[in-house]
Amino acid sequence: MVFAFNGATLGSWAPRTPALSDQIGIGPGPFGLALLAASVGMLIAASVSGRIVERVGARAVIVASAIAVCLVLPLVGSAQSVLWLALALFGLGASSGVLDVSMNIAGVAVERAEGKPIMPLFHAGFSFGALAGSGGAALAASAGWSPLRHLVVAVLVGAVMLAAVVRVLPGVAPRTEQASGSPAAATPLVRRPALWLLAAIALCSAIAEGASSDWSALLLVNEQGASEGAAALAYAGFSLAMAFARLAGSWTQARFGSAKVLVSGAACAGTGLVAAAVAGMPAVSYVGFLLAGAGLAACFPIALGLAGEAGKRSDDSGGEREVAFVTAIAYTGFLAGPPVIGGIAQLTSLSASFVVVGLVAAVIAPAAVAATRFVAKERASRASSHAVR
Repeated sequence: MVFAFNGATLGSWAPRTPALSDQIGIGPGPFGLALLAASVGMLIAASVSGRIVERVGARAVIVASAIAVCLVLPLVGSAQSVLWLALALFGLGASSGVLDVSMNIAGVAVERAEGKPIMPLFHAGFSFGALAGSGGAALAASAGWSPLRHLVVAVLVGAVMLAAVVRVLPGVAPRTEQASGSPAAATPLVRRPALWLLAAIALCSAIAEGASSDWSALLLVNEQGASEGAAALAYAGFSLAMAFARLAGSWTQARFGSAKVLVSGAACAGTGLVAAAVAGMPAVSYVGFLLAGAGLAACFPIALGLAGEAGKRSDDSGGEREVAFVTAIAYTGFLAGPPVIGGIAQLTSLSASFVVVGLVAAVIAPAAVAATRFVAKERASRASSHAVR
């Protein structure tokens, strides 16, 4: 439910970018800079969230950050200037960034308790939430609702959702003592190749996901002649494909292994994004975004799951800082993506921007092969260390 709430937050406001752009009266370049503020907020939040969760526990951080999201989201819909929008998006990015890290840390803990790869199922909840949010955005746009009216209603629905589950949220207890770990875990995070490669996977995935959420509607409206309501369905289709692919993610990861799932997903996502860019027709673009959603589905959850495993200590705790490290690097994709895509679109077209994004998605494949090898080496080192003890 928490993952779904976070997804619904993104799905609610991202498809309304055309309305927000018209409401403020700015083009893709300045609008991309405003979106940059959300990425800055996410990046700052992700860099400190792991330590916060270690001190106070995941449950408290999840609740506090979710409440903050509910308070900030209507401010995005009421923006009347670039500065207003940027400040609101900074607050939304910071609060949702803390929520993202804390819920993934809790997810890693539950995955360990289950003893099998189930992170894709949690992220399926995010995708179904994004689907519900984007579907609501399409209905609101078709009905002529203003972004403010729409986002106030979305917040009320989200608050009810949180109230229903707050007492039974899974969480990670605050860290009270230093448990013994592996030699790999004792190495500074920045000196561990496995974490950098996992971060590269998450980074490329974040750029592709961010482009699909922030710019897909504008691509279809401005360059392919779709209505705002119809254009919102592109991200809805992207989210739907991602959600169903993640439902099967646990099985595919267990059956084929992380590397094969990531490599095939990168090929699928790259093909879909390039097809959406060069098609020039909404019908083909819808199919392209479906392929992109399915291909990217496993990238983020597998990367975070492996990061949590890389930080596992001998008492089955740990991984908070590793998850936060990979997430923080991934958020630089949200940081760099909007202005870069907006800049390319300003100089050329959004279609050219999406060709670049498709190539970025393809980089996931070699990074995945290398990352899984380094993670395997760290596991072997941990097992050898425990055997000696």
